Amino acid sequence: MDIRIEFGQRIKELRARSGMSQEHLAYRAGLDRSYISGVERGERNVSIINIEKIASALQIGVAYLFSGERFSLKQAYQPKDFIVPFKDRVHYTLDPDKKLLSFQVNGLASGKQDVEYMSNIVLGICSAYGKDELDVLVDHRGMVTSDGEPVVYSPEVAERAVQFQQELTAYSKKVLVLCNSEFMVEQLNHVAKSSGIFDKASHLFDKDRDMVGKAYETLDIHDHPFIRTN
Repeated sequence: MDIRIEFGQRIKELRARSGMSQEHLAYRAGLDRSYISGVERGERNVSIINIEKIASALQIGVAYLFSGERFSLKQAYQPKDFIVPFKDRVHYTLDPDKKLLSFQVNGLASGKQDVEYMSNIVLGICSAYGKDELDVLVDHRGMVTSDGEPVVYSPEVAERAVQFQQELTAYSKKVLVLCNSEFMVEQLNHVAKSSGIFDKASHLFDKDRDMVGKAYETLDIHDHPFIRTN
């Protein structure tokens, strides 16, 4: 396959799993929509500068563009992904002895209103604690679309997540996130750097048993009511 076509498909699949249109990716990258369209069709010899712009718009490092992790070209964030209300797809629990707050999100957050719902719950619990007093465990392994494929935050949700994490920083000692892909690790690292909690945050992706085991070891727990190996 022509390297330009292969690279174009890679950009298209990452854009699709982020729920972005070509117009939105072009806007975020500071490029013309017609240019992004030409890249995705394999008609452009993309410069290093524009590769970096596209990677930044996708909230990933340049190296990840050339990794072996691949997805379908199906567009995420479709109406069928939100048939079940968000409040029925979020689970959370607090272990007061371990001072561990955990929450699990299945499916997608549709926008700021869903992030606000989750942040109100989490920050409401956190407000009973002091600075750097809580550990936080997040399970995003079930963040998949109706076709069962992993997905990452949409740009709208990612931008609100930066603000949410900045507020969470005041309470958290450690934040561990179980991710659904290396793509999500890349994006959440970007979010954590933007929110200033990168030193506190660990975003994990590995075989399910290894990933959960590492989280348990780090947080000094031996079981959990819903965050287990699948």
